[in-house]
Amino acid sequence: MTTETGSLAGLEAEALAALEAAADDAALDRWRAEWLGRQDGRVTVLLRGIREVAPDERAAYGAAVNALKQALEARLEARRQALKRAELERLAREGAIDVTLPGRPQPLGRLHPITRTLRDCLDAFRAMGFRVAEGPEVEWDRYNFDAARIPEDHPARDMWDTIWVNTLIDGKRRMLLRTHTTPNQIRVMERTPQPPVRVVVPGKCYRQEATDATHEWMLTQIEGLAVDEGVRMSDLKGVLYEWARAMFGTDRRIIFHHSYFPFVEPGVEMAIDCFICRGDGRQCHTCHGTGWIEILGAGMVHPEIIDNAGYDASRVTGFAFGIGVERVAMLRWGIEDIRHFYSNDLRFLGQF
Repeated sequence: MTTETGSLAGLEAEALAALEAAADDAALDRWRAEWLGRQDGRVTVLLRGIREVAPDERAAYGAAVNALKQALEARLEARRQALKRAELERLAREGAIDVTLPGRPQPLGRLHPITRTLRDCLDAFRAMGFRVAEGPEVEWDRYNFDAARIPEDHPARDMWDTIWVNTLIDGKRRMLLRTHTTPNQIRVMERTPQPPVRVVVPGKCYRQEATDATHEWMLTQIEGLAVDEGVRMSDLKGVLYEWARAMFGTDRRIIFHHSYFPFVEPGVEMAIDCFICRGDGRQCHTCHGTGWIEILGAGMVHPEIIDNAGYDASRVTGFAFGIGVERVAMLRWGIEDIRHFYSNDLRFLGQF
């Protein structure tokens, strides 16, 4: 038995040496088949040869071979776990993230300059007691024209190149993309049985016209309306001066001059000195050589509109105004061409 025990010790040493040389799972599988395989494994062959051992030595021999088998199986599992740990350490080392590096900054969105200007304008009017009301962009011609003293045969309709909705009602087109936000003023008065009314109505408007440095086919407009007893032109000027000071500061020059709008009488236009030429006008394509840029039209609400709203024009009066938000943004930031706002150029928009 002593000879057999020495033989098993040598066999164990040989097996462990081969096991240490196995460097991956495939090599471990080959080692297991060679030493512990059910058919031809070298330890399995030893167990099958127990019948050839003398009867009085079989028990000790069998116990020794089983101990060898269990020892090799334990060392195989230990070697497999060691290889797994080594592989995980390698992956962690090669794929490690350097947490000392600063993080990559994520780009943050911001409000469009027209949206910012619109909100600033509305905040200025809210501070003066106006409320904000929005209305539909697809409008009936009755609200867009007729209720604003622009009947179908009135030449004032030629002032707008209207974009009509191609749906006929009683053989005529009755719906359009609104050309101004005045229709919502009419709707507000319809919903307000009696004055006072003090409201600003913002929104997109659409006109089929050629674009240039100061005109676009789509524009953002704010119209204001105040109706009550004793409302005067001086109140209108005071509101607009206060708004202009809030938006542009006190160093800009402002003028009013008479103009025509069908829904007001008298009507005026308000202009600010050109931000490019500072009122000089010479060779300036932005103000077309005038030195001034019109930013809004205004006036006293026509008595006929007040009567049509169900109010008594002999008792109450009102003023109205309309502001082009794109032009206000141009004046605030010194932008020469209105078309930059909607060109989707991030080099331009990223400056605001």
